[in-house]
Amino acid sequence: MLSLIDIESSYGYVKVLKGITIEIKEGDIVAILGANGAGKTTILRTISGLLKPDRGKIEFMGERIDGKPPELIVSKGIVQSPEGREIFPGLSVLENLKIGAYTRKDKNNISKDLDRIYHYFPRLRERQNQIAGTLSGGEQQMLAIARALMAKPKLLMLDEPSLGLAPRVVKEIFEIIKEINQEGVTVLLVEQNARQALAIANYAYILQTGLVVMEGKAEDLKNNEEVKATYLGGKRPGSNVN
Repeated sequence: MLSLIDIESSYGYVKVLKGITIEIKEGDIVAILGANGAGKTTILRTISGLLKPDRGKIEFMGERIDGKPPELIVSKGIVQSPEGREIFPGLSVLENLKIGAYTRKDKNNISKDLDRIYHYFPRLRERQNQIAGTLSGGEQQMLAIARALMAKPKLLMLDEPSLGLAPRVVKEIFEIIKEINQEGVTVLLVEQNARQALAIANYAYILQTGLVVMEGKAEDLKNNEEVKATYLGGKRPGSNVN
């Protein structure tokens, strides 16, 4: 569905991605894991068209999209829920959701899709007329994901959906992500919470300083001793890997 081939991206003179190759199959949940500064968000920004790669190419559904404007990429079905949520705090929940659908031409189906969103996130139905800035952190994260879904993505990109949330809320968010995927939306998940991400992903890539240092089926990575030691809080007997 999506291929990144030897992608390099920079901010000014600082090269952040140093030859990234990633593939996402339709229907999968693919996780990108790594510490702060590894380049996870930069990958999403490059896919979204917010950052033009220095080299390499990106193909989506067989069509090359690197260098295309973000609004065109969204219209093709790639939608991002950004780190930090970035909802419109002065607007109501419902107004935020309707903004998510602004690129759509099938306006007659928007109310039907609102019902689907409210199925995933019943609390948003209860709070649809509430000002978004007054929601709890977990509710704001739900709203950010729901707003992205209103664009009817083929590929939903989630940037740190668990950031700053209580464990109970994190579990709830990840259950919803799994349900969204089971209903046909491919998911690219950027996360520091490796344990939760690997629990729902089919495949995962691990980044360090702009490079893919490990990849594989999520189940295999979950059982890998180095991954357990570095990302899942396990012990690292006889190893000096940091």
